[in-house]
Amino acid sequence: MIEILITILALLTFETVCGIDNAVINANILKTIGKKQRKFFFTWGIFIAVFVVRGLLPFLIVWLANSSLSIQEIFTIPFTDSELTANSLETSKPLLLLGGGAYLFLIFLSWFFLEKKKYALRLEKFIYRHNVWFYAWASIFTTAIVYFSIKVDPILAFAATIGISLFFITDGFKQNAEKTEKKLIKKKINLSDWSKVLYLEVLDASFSIDGVIGAFAFTTAVPLILIGNGLGAIIVRNLTIKGMDKIVSYTYLKNGAMYSIGFLGILMMFEAFGLEVPFFLAPAIIFTMLGIFFCMSRKRT
Repeated sequence: MIEILITILALLTFETVCGIDNAVINANILKTIGKKQRKFFFTWGIFIAVFVVRGLLPFLIVWLANSSLSIQEIFTIPFTDSELTANSLETSKPLLLLGGGAYLFLIFLSWFFLEKKKYALRLEKFIYRHNVWFYAWASIFTTAIVYFSIKVDPILAFAATIGISLFFITDGFKQNAEKTEKKLIKKKINLSDWSKVLYLEVLDASFSIDGVIGAFAFTTAVPLILIGNGLGAIIVRNLTIKGMDKIVSYTYLKNGAMYSIGFLGILMMFEAFGLEVPFFLAPAIIFTMLGIFFCMSRKRT
């Protein structure tokens, strides 16, 4: 029971912090739409975010890693102790972890090199000045992870390339979202209020991928992922309504989230290659990283 509670708390925290950028974009765009559409977004939007996107996405990821199982078996895995499905899930775990780990590590690497940020450490400023090296490091990482994966299992290498491809697809969408947000705020793009709501829902789905994939660093138990990520998504929506200024005032909180993502990605990749990882290590990483940078933010404030 203690292990379950720690895992859910870690998932909730991770999903909330990963969703800060999403909440900021939501809050800025929602200021430009009418009350009726805003009310819809905060009611039905929460249902879509929690039960549709974050509810189905973990099952979809598990199914992609377990092509031998039927859709029915995938949905019954969390609620049955069938030895066949349990063994199949255990066999596919390395594929899930390596693809997810590669995805998370590239998210961290992209932030570390390319994104403008509030510098919590001197190294961050130095790295940003040399941001052109991101593409070299990303290429070296891709080559290395595929090389070592092929030695173990070619399918493992394929899983790694899926995670890497997913990063570049979602990263491009997020960059476009930031540009679109600025244009909507400055009214350089004319969209109806309902079109903006639809845009926010699609944007939320893309941002949710980070939290769901990262959740597998904590556990492969889908019900726990549903509970932790679902609660986190509800908190993010509440932050959109109130308290956003308070959260944003903690300057280095995103830095802590990104270092957490980087360490979790590395942890998932090591575990994919057979390293035994105790259940408390992933929660310990996120609580430690966020705690350090939260204290740094408080001190700066």
